[in-house]
Amino acid sequence: MSAHNGDNGVTDTIVLIHGLWVTALSWEHWIERFRARGYSVLAPNWPGMDVEVEQLRRDPSAIAGLGITEIVDHYDRIIRELDRPPIIIGHSVGGLSAQILLDRGLGAAGVAIASAPVKGVLRLPFSMLRLGPSALHNPANRHRTVALTPKQFHHAFTNTVDVQEAAAMHERYSVPGPCRTVLEVGFANFARDAVTHVDRENDKRAPLLLLAGGKDRIFPAAVTRYNFELYRKSKAVTAYKEFPDRSHYTIGEPGWEEVADYALTWALESA
Repeated sequence: MSAHNGDNGVTDTIVLIHGLWVTALSWEHWIERFRARGYSVLAPNWPGMDVEVEQLRRDPSAIAGLGITEIVDHYDRIIRELDRPPIIIGHSVGGLSAQILLDRGLGAAGVAIASAPVKGVLRLPFSMLRLGPSALHNPANRHRTVALTPKQFHHAFTNTVDVQEAAAMHERYSVPGPCRTVLEVGFANFARDAVTHVDRENDKRAPLLLLAGGKDRIFPAAVTRYNFELYRKSKAVTAYKEFPDRSHYTIGEPGWEEVADYALTWALESA
């Protein structure tokens, strides 16, 4: 791949936003690949997650009660400090965050990968909620965290790889996730002031690409397509792309390079 020097007027900065149940470490291959092409890559952790994976597993209290607004505001502050609007790429809840940030007028272009849906997507799967059932049984759990077992991680995240590879991914990347975030995504359509709301008719936002995986068990392609359709009335550029054989963890499973290159190429051409 050729290096990029930022002289063509397109941004030379990429901001990566990770999803639920992982940290920014999940972007390690993308960071290396994009930096090798000459880009400045920022991959900040969610608030309270700037510690080692092992430490978060032992004591996730710093992220208990963390919600969508706190996550998005965290990246909002980081992006506003940059000299130029960056390309914003988010995975899962990070994809939802990218959509909200674009709606706020930030970014040169955005890519939402296997994204948690914005408010208004009616075809919601219960897979994400099933992964955090304790969050539903007791309202007090809204301010707690829930971890995924290796079996749950394999079933939900890495269902396209074998048991051994899935276990290695769980060991390297998996951390507890805040129940509040699960609830805010899962019950957005029942909340009058849902934090997952965006102005779907916003004509001034930057171009947005929604990427789906055909074997995603957390946010199936049908959910992403529905999310895409919600933007039909907007004059802003919105695109949809489906990789039929990819799981929810499409950013880390074998073949991730194709997804990374497609996302970046689309963003550069659209910015």
